[in-house]
Amino acid sequence: MIYVDSNATTPLLPEVLEAMLPWLGVGFANPSGSYAPAKLARQAIEHAREQVAALLSALPDEIVFTSGGTESINTALHSLATLTGPGAAVVSSIEHSAVLRCVDHLPRASTLVAVDAGGRLDLAAFANSLDGAAWVSIMAANNETGVIQPLREVVELARPHGLPVHTDAIQAVGKIPLDVRDHGVDLLSLSAHKFHGPKGVGALYVRRGLRFEPLLRGGGQEAGRRSGTENTAGIVAMGAAAAAAMRHLTDAAAQPVAALRDAFEAAVRATTTGVTVNGAISHRLPNTSHLSFERCDAAGLLILLDEAGVACAAGSACLTGKQAPSHVQRAMGIPAARAKSSLRVSFSRLNTLDEALAAAQAVHQAVEKLRRVQGSGVGPVWVYGA
Repeated sequence: MIYVDSNATTPLLPEVLEAMLPWLGVGFANPSGSYAPAKLARQAIEHAREQVAALLSALPDEIVFTSGGTESINTALHSLATLTGPGAAVVSSIEHSAVLRCVDHLPRASTLVAVDAGGRLDLAAFANSLDGAAWVSIMAANNETGVIQPLREVVELARPHGLPVHTDAIQAVGKIPLDVRDHGVDLLSLSAHKFHGPKGVGALYVRRGLRFEPLLRGGGQEAGRRSGTENTAGIVAMGAAAAAAMRHLTDAAAQPVAALRDAFEAAVRATTTGVTVNGAISHRLPNTSHLSFERCDAAGLLILLDEAGVACAAGSACLTGKQAPSHVQRAMGIPAARAKSSLRVSFSRLNTLDEALAAAQAVHQAVEKLRRVQGSGVGPVWVYGA
């Protein structure tokens, strides 16, 4: 199988699995205990905290471990909604459902800020939304298109209004450098399985000195900011994945992944007619390609690609299977006929050039076969969720 769905999840690195395994066996002790095995588990967690903090240029005590990205987002937004004064929550129209659905259930108004045709936040509209606002949540990079958002500019505009800023950086961490000091964000959510760690573990960066209200209460773990017995094995693995990402997260190391994406797109466009690359070309994650194909539907393409041994996605993995264009593509103004034919192909540094070119050939063959079969008499199949 050629796996090119890394925005959905990534395979564990061998060194991450190796770091994790002892804590699923002999290292089973509860890290809150006072005996020697428990103390070893606690030391392992604190080492992982240092590794995750280093990836973000944060301080170790600014890292709160959670069960994953969704919990990290919900915790951040719950804290902001509880501790800030009256006013609207300002979010973009392309946020992940973990942000949008959380905001929908908060007892306050919210403002959805538009994006341009390339999927980038409309900064003028954002600036106009800040009067009377209470807090801001803007993603670092979009999970469907891979388009990177102008996070520094967001913070610069929000600061004069005294607004705290959260960012969903789940798709960005481990793929591009993210320095919380440089960007100036107050809260940042991340998830281990997006950068070759395990599922079921994530973290929330909370800027030192920021007022914070926990979502989960109980035994007072994580310095009272997230109660519940820590997932030692998952946390240790997340630390190992963060350390591995740091070793590879340089301009030189990121280029091979971008080269895979570019080679894939070039091969597809050289062999296949009616191809559109969606999203701002110069502001994309190095690993993500979002393509639309004339006279095709993504559901059919996914079936043919699966038969050919290529694993990719139609939009976000959280949305695949629903029967409408995604909210992201609607926000970008992508016509329905183009939206329903879109594939998201997302690479990782474990992919090879041969795989990228083979995936491109499989996409070409799938598109040509589907066009022959469908002709002009078969209606579209919708594969995106609202």
